[in-house]
Amino acid sequence: MIQIKEIDLRIQNMRTRMPFKFGISTMTAVPHLVLAMVLEADGRTGRGYSADHLPPKWFTKHPDTSLEDEVGDMIAVIRHASEAALAIGPAPGPFALWQALYEAQKSWGNERGFAPLLWGLGTSLVERAMIEAFCRLRGTDFGQAVRSNAFGLRLDAFNPALKGLEPADVLPATPITVTNVRHTVGLGDPLTRPEIPPEELCNDGLPQSLDEVIDTYGISYFKIKLFGDEARDFDRLKRTAAIIGGRLDRYAFTLDGNENYGDMASFRSFWEALRADRDLSGFLRRLICIEQPLHRNIALDDEVGRHFQAWPDRPSFIIDESDGDVGDVARAVDIGYAGTSYKNCKGVFKGLSNAAYLKHLSNRHPDREYTMTSEDLSNIAPIALMQDLAVLATLGVDHSERNSHHYFKGITVWPDDIQEQVVKYHPDLFSLHADGFPCMNIQQGLINMESVTTSPFGVGFEFDNSKLTGLDDWRYASLEVD
Repeated sequence: MIQIKEIDLRIQNMRTRMPFKFGISTMTAVPHLVLAMVLEADGRTGRGYSADHLPPKWFTKHPDTSLEDEVGDMIAVIRHASEAALAIGPAPGPFALWQALYEAQKSWGNERGFAPLLWGLGTSLVERAMIEAFCRLRGTDFGQAVRSNAFGLRLDAFNPALKGLEPADVLPATPITVTNVRHTVGLGDPLTRPEIPPEELCNDGLPQSLDEVIDTYGISYFKIKLFGDEARDFDRLKRTAAIIGGRLDRYAFTLDGNENYGDMASFRSFWEALRADRDLSGFLRRLICIEQPLHRNIALDDEVGRHFQAWPDRPSFIIDESDGDVGDVARAVDIGYAGTSYKNCKGVFKGLSNAAYLKHLSNRHPDREYTMTSEDLSNIAPIALMQDLAVLATLGVDHSERNSHHYFKGITVWPDDIQEQVVKYHPDLFSLHADGFPCMNIQQGLINMESVTTSPFGVGFEFDNSKLTGLDDWRYASLEVD
């Protein structure tokens, strides 16, 4: 039996080294929430942690709400999930406890009109801290715990088609220890160094423009964000293609629609214009998939399915923001999407079930393409990044969008002792920059994750949250002065 005994919520304010423009928002400062948990399992207690940025305009994309109100909503769902988890009492195992929490949080969130992606954030933070504490108490790592089904995961609880399947049946035999970094080309990112105004140069020892990133890290996988403006996207994509193609013989990329297109007909018009351009023909052949071009309010409508049926030679589309609740991926595949993204903030157990379902479909329909990508929300070490990598390593995803190393100056947003522990316990993933600060170690576009896969849940040490600000004492206005 297990039971959550304590939960403590704290905040670390973080500032980016350069603006990160995604969707309808630009991030320059963000609260980073850390959830600490005491878990009791079979009479013993242990600690676990989880963490996430609280980025406005992603979990909900309401243009009229203030950034402060959106952060307030994120904090509200995290507080409620924490209170609900403490009220559940003893449960047979992690999955049983998660199920009870998921249902309680869903009922509460739906009553208040919160989107599944938003209320699910609270559930996922509790879930991740519980997983880490459980693995520490069991003396195991995440990959082993999943494959032995120590969590008690029942895949058919998500989808009846998975009845009789165990997690080990749909996962690689062992976690991968190396993956490709898929570099984010944000909507405001400079493509070449000469186009950066002098007053916007970071001059901090890290690459800033796309050409510098390729030359410095050897990146060959990319995620290119789209504005939803055909002329603007067309011009920027041509410039991006010229830079990538001019430097690399082998590369691949995804396109992120950011929910910026009003309907699928608009996106198809843009896509056909791209295909008609001779300079882009070779570039487009390297496309992996297109991510969520339509707003979540319409992305799973029957009309989209009819449009897909009338577009047999369409590129591969996946959902991201539309993957908020159990069953959303099955609905997406039914109407013609190829799959979904994996993000810890959308839920670990739910993500594992999505991967199992896509694997199940791939086995049944080997002639069709099913896709699960690994996407990022600027996950930063040592908790959010490492836990996300632990899952994608277990899933065997060989390329992953990572961008905290680009939008933040290494991990200098943390106190010195935490920076030192990251380098000490994860020397394969992080190393010291020539200027003396810890940064992600990217070689030939790859990161090594062996230290992540052998840790309880990605993190190789117990995190000390004592220097962080308690959530009750934190104020949104502090983002402006930190």
